[in-house]
Amino acid sequence: MSKQLPKLHGMQMLLLIGCLWFSPYVFAQMNPAAKWITTPINQHKENQWLIFRKQYTLNSKLTEPLIAKIACDAKYWLYINGRLVVFEGQLKRGPTPSDTYYDEVDITKYLQKGNNTLAVLVWFWGRNGFCHKNSGTAGLFFDATNRQIAWTSDKTWKCAPHTSFGNSEKPHPNFRLPEFNIHFVAKPHCNDWMLPNYNDSHFNESTEVGIAGCAPWNRLWKRPFPQWHNTGIVPYPKADSVPFISNGQPIRLRLPANYTITPYFKIDAPDSGMLVDMRTDNYRGGSEYNVRTEYVTCKGMQAFETPGYMNGHEVIYTFPKGIKVLSLGYRRTSFPTKQLGSFVCNDTALNILWQKSYNTMHINMRDAIQDPDRERAQWWGDAVIILGQIFYSCDSNGVKSIQKAISNLVEWQRADGAMYSPIPAGSWNKELPQQTLASIGSFGFWNYYKYSGDLEMIRYVYPSVKKYLQLWQTDSSGLVVHRGGNSSSYSRELFWDWTDWGSNIDVPLCENAWYYMALASVADMCKSLGYTHEMVRYQQQMEALQKAYNQHFWKGKVYQSNTHRGTPDDRGNGLAVVAGIAHKQQWQPIKQHLDTAYWAGPYLEKYILESYMLMGDANSGLVRMKRRYQNMIADSCSTLWEGWRIGSGTYGGGSYNHGWSGGPLTLLSQYVAGIQPENVGFTRVLVKPQMAHLQWVNCTMPHRWGLIKLHLQKTKQQQLKVVATLPAKLAGNFVWNNRTIPLTSGTQTFFLPL
Repeated sequence: MSKQLPKLHGMQMLLLIGCLWFSPYVFAQMNPAAKWITTPINQHKENQWLIFRKQYTLNSKLTEPLIAKIACDAKYWLYINGRLVVFEGQLKRGPTPSDTYYDEVDITKYLQKGNNTLAVLVWFWGRNGFCHKNSGTAGLFFDATNRQIAWTSDKTWKCAPHTSFGNSEKPHPNFRLPEFNIHFVAKPHCNDWMLPNYNDSHFNESTEVGIAGCAPWNRLWKRPFPQWHNTGIVPYPKADSVPFISNGQPIRLRLPANYTITPYFKIDAPDSGMLVDMRTDNYRGGSEYNVRTEYVTCKGMQAFETPGYMNGHEVIYTFPKGIKVLSLGYRRTSFPTKQLGSFVCNDTALNILWQKSYNTMHINMRDAIQDPDRERAQWWGDAVIILGQIFYSCDSNGVKSIQKAISNLVEWQRADGAMYSPIPAGSWNKELPQQTLASIGSFGFWNYYKYSGDLEMIRYVYPSVKKYLQLWQTDSSGLVVHRGGNSSSYSRELFWDWTDWGSNIDVPLCENAWYYMALASVADMCKSLGYTHEMVRYQQQMEALQKAYNQHFWKGKVYQSNTHRGTPDDRGNGLAVVAGIAHKQQWQPIKQHLDTAYWAGPYLEKYILESYMLMGDANSGLVRMKRRYQNMIADSCSTLWEGWRIGSGTYGGGSYNHGWSGGPLTLLSQYVAGIQPENVGFTRVLVKPQMAHLQWVNCTMPHRWGLIKLHLQKTKQQQLKVVATLPAKLAGNFVWNNRTIPLTSGTQTFFLPL
């Protein structure tokens, strides 16, 4: 697939459909009658809420589905005939620095013969964030066209600002978020705007801007995964005291776990102008202000659900004294993936850790792979670790989130060749060089191909990866020239020179290891794509770097750079093993060092733990894993933390849900249960368990051909009982104590000596 495709514009775009596993460019053929529309009044300032309404007549029953293509800046809520169809539609902008996503929504079942009322609420943020590129103009695009009818947005759609929404008092959400706090002043009939009989005579006609592809929204990219999973409004597990009269004190209601939710209430207020506050226990997660909701009552009975999502373990309502609370509930929205993978063993601590890793990963999946509170930003160091977790636990929708993340990274590549994150972003352009190396390296792009077999993705990213690696140089010693803004060739303002949270970081060890893994990845890409000469060149660079690394950094029992003045760092030593730089004869002293060195934050801890598995010492690896994660395992929090302590500046503020901490999910499934690809593309499976002290393990793993199931049991007869179930077409090998047993599709049971 050619990267020249996106140079097409507007109506020239074709819907790309084929047999490719991944198509990075999916544009729809739009009806030229469909126009981007906006308000005729100057409502393009920050934090504006706009209502669009249109009535259509359906004269006969539809004989085929009616798919609506919808886009806006930045979020929308769609109602048809008063029924909610989409809650928080639209992905944050943008697939490139200038383009916009669009949704496809099947609206067939919501339509009726006769009159149909379409009503859309659009929230225009009007500012950039670490996860959103502002277009500068509030707008809506709607195209529902089939062979029978054509319902398209144009100037006949009615438009008006929703005047109940406004700006909250301070504090406001931290600077990373494009979202605002919700401030809503209730008025009689203020929530009737979506009803068919609502009188919209005071609305204005919309202003047409242009057809699909016009500025400032530009090309429309299809949303790569479905709408959020939506529970509807459900009651809290323990809210037995409703109804009650508020005494003015906060009410804390526990959620089943750390959820992304929108709180709801129904009340009877004795007066207007009474301020209700809604937030979660995570309002200052990561020591920063996140989002909350202010609601100002009208007099009498009223109900309200805040449209802006928040997350946490508890929802905290504060109702002024005298308000009668009639009902409380919440709507959970989450990424539309199912948990297909699992890991259960006789060690309860490891079971808790695997599930908390999944919980954390899941809540870190939204518009992008991101944390749900302080940043909502797609840092690619985090995404690399979450990538592995997705393949061991999620369905195909989860894999689509990886595809989007990879596409974002290469499409936002700077003119100087740098790939940077977080992206999409309008208020960030700095490169984290080591995170970028991780993203294109063995655990990033190559790992995606290793598990998915998606060669078209590799073909798509390779030119960008090659261009990026040209920015890196080695010095006369054969080691990497540090890229952190210190070179005269690059501005310090374009870098964030970051390796890991914590102290005692030996940067040259880590940076050279990441560069080595990036070279290994791109060499493998060249091999798969048939670029033999380029493959040889990268392999020669790897050989030279491995030689230099061992010559300059190996100190007899441990790796340490000459510029590092602290005690030997655990991070670089673990990375040297997983990169393949360290030789087998170096493993034993490295393990001895890692048994006692505890400097890494949870981000790089994943690779240290993996080094134990690769060195064949899962027992010591699990001992370290349980020691490092013991506080997170024991804590009541259902998710894993950004650092080893919550709320600590040592760990970037220490939020209590950060996807990079979930590496144990991958390690337990991949190495302890032992399920992994036997070949690139995962058309064969290798099961090579390292059970260590465990007596039994049950593990499932999703594969694109079906579900892999494995049961391992140490018996009283000093045997290992194996029950392995593989989906149709999948075969492979089971390896135990240097013995290999062929595996075929279906279920096999066999016994091996311990």
